[in-house]
Amino acid sequence: MLIKSSTDKTVSQTAAALQTAVQANHFGVMQVHNLKETMTKKGVEFAHECLVFEVCQPQQAKKVLEENMSVSTALPCRISIYEEGGKTILATLKPTTLLAMFDTPQLKDVAQEVEDTIAKIMQEAAAD
Repeated sequence: MLIKSSTDKTVSQTAAALQTAVQANHFGVMQVHNLKETMTKKGVEFAHECLVFEVCQPQQAKKVLEENMSVSTALPCRISIYEEGGKTILATLKPTTLLAMFDTPQLKDVAQEVEDTIAKIMQEAAAD
């Protein structure tokens, strides 16, 4: 259900590398959510660094949405970067797993292509 990679880079170093890898693979970063910062602003103590990147490849999103608009509830794809056990982790839900919930087997190839690219993006961001 999850794709995970780990790295010895810091969260901020990994975030910068992820930005570069996303663009290099023809995706775009739509938004970055800093969970620690957001929670702190809301008066909730949260000690962990966690950045959630919303990423999208518009042509792939169009293919999926033209087939089934309710898939929009699972878009855009998200890649999280957080600290765990002394490592920085990149994690995402598998697009193939998410799309399977929408009973649209005709989109399996699109989901697999997106999943393969996101896994590649994460590997590039984690690499030293």
